[in-house]
Amino acid sequence: MAFRRFCKSLLYGLPLGITFLDCVGYVARVDGTSMQPALNPVAEERDYVFLLRWGIHNSAVERGDIISLISPKDPAQKIIKRVVGMQGDVVSTLGYKHEIVRVPDGHCWVEGDHTGHSLDSNTFGPVAMGLMSARAVAIVWPPERWRLLKNELPRRRRPVQVAKASYYS
Repeated sequence: MAFRRFCKSLLYGLPLGITFLDCVGYVARVDGTSMQPALNPVAEERDYVFLLRWGIHNSAVERGDIISLISPKDPAQKIIKRVVGMQGDVVSTLGYKHEIVRVPDGHCWVEGDHTGHSLDSNTFGPVAMGLMSARAVAIVWPPERWRLLKNELPRRRRPVQVAKASYYS
């Protein structure tokens, strides 16, 4: 009887769990120092963040959001960066082949918070928005770091020119 109940629970629970992870979100460990001080402020400790998949491809991403995306350099790797510019914005770069870049349609400009210690758009250029997989919304581990992640963009990294609102329509 217990085995039958277990199988029934598994039959109902497994599809619900997979659907939640696939559509709503999941928890992931953040490695490296590229997002310091927002994530992993102490190099020896790792933050775990809740990554929200809901609405990631419906223009729910804004400048200042921290996103998870597939690396343009290595498709087997996921990276986490902050969105600095959206399509149509003009951004000043930090060591990219051009000092000023207009972000093309369907792309965004992403950077790590730890300037100079990050492989980001300053290395590989604008990133296709289709590579985005989730938006980091909260630090869930360690307990002393529990917090919602704010949408904030350092003043020094704001776009030179922001695209007009009608541009996205």
